[in-house]
Amino acid sequence: MEIHALHSEAWGRLNSLRSRLPHALLIAGRPGIGKFDLAMYFAQSMLCEQAGDDFAPCGKCLPCGWFLRKNHPDFRLLQPESEKEHDRASASEVASPADDAVSDKSAGKKKPSRQITIDQSRALDDFLHVGAHRRGARIVLVHPAEAMNRATANSLLKSLEEPSEGALFLLVSSEFSRLLPTIRSRCLFVPVALPEAEKCEEWLHRSGVGKDAKNWLALAGGSPFLAAQLLKEEQGLLEALLAELLKKTKFDPLGAAASLERAVKADKRRNALKRAIELMQKWLFDLFLACKGLLPRYFLAHVEVLRHCAAASSAENILAFNRKSLEYRLFCEQPVNSRLFLEEVFLNYAALFVTRRRLPCQVQ
Repeated sequence: MEIHALHSEAWGRLNSLRSRLPHALLIAGRPGIGKFDLAMYFAQSMLCEQAGDDFAPCGKCLPCGWFLRKNHPDFRLLQPESEKEHDRASASEVASPADDAVSDKSAGKKKPSRQITIDQSRALDDFLHVGAHRRGARIVLVHPAEAMNRATANSLLKSLEEPSEGALFLLVSSEFSRLLPTIRSRCLFVPVALPEAEKCEEWLHRSGVGKDAKNWLALAGGSPFLAAQLLKEEQGLLEALLAELLKKTKFDPLGAAASLERAVKADKRRNALKRAIELMQKWLFDLFLACKGLLPRYFLAHVEVLRHCAAASSAENILAFNRKSLEYRLFCEQPVNSRLFLEEVFLNYAALFVTRRRLPCQVQ
């Protein structure tokens, strides 16, 4: 399934603008739904010289070849160096930008910046003031737009205030409220909605996710690209966490901490400990729903286990521990002893099932 079929409504909206295309579009929606891929597809269609009736790019003409090889002379992509470093493309739209690059003492080098820098914005000057090579549009795609710091945004704002003829800016954002109001006011807003579950499952099946597509989609909150990313990057952590949680109320907190610590250390990606806590927060959310007699949102395949655990605890205690998990998530931003940290987490989780009385950490 092509990306324009997954987002047929947004694609129709983009196509309706072609006759009187503004100089800037803000393509926005929740993380992990494929906004970046849709924007890239639209940019390719604008540059394609043999587009079909539905404006889908042919993929065969010379400009399409340039675009797919990432060297089209009339296209520029502005994204953080960290995104280029890892070549994460559409899956990277779930990541949030952080401060500029800091020294990596272990490697003796600087980490790639997770912001779009002002130098990248200034490098557009020559591009915007030179005519198009193929008598078409000149397109600048900014992703994620919220990764621009204030200096970069102010630099780009000048180009938006005085747009060059034939230039089109595509700003892709998961958190468009973080953009400067002056940036937002100079863009035409194009919302990208969460696709229907059936379309998402079909897309995941065609992407090779298989029979568990529905479960991974639920774990991703309905976002198909995020589901594919979770399958690729979080499967080890998830399996280690579920191996302990599925023991219901009878598990060894210290053994669980040791097991999950091994999975965290085996995970070579950034913030593995934090991502493990985020997965556990989703479990707590479903546990609370089970206490209220509702179906889970994230862990669809484990309804009975959730109900068994919920019957041994209370909604008040689960909410209290969930508030504590927010603190745990912040602790993960700092250097911590992962074993001791996880032991505390699982000991407090086990306490949910020892008593139905109000926990000490609960707000009165």
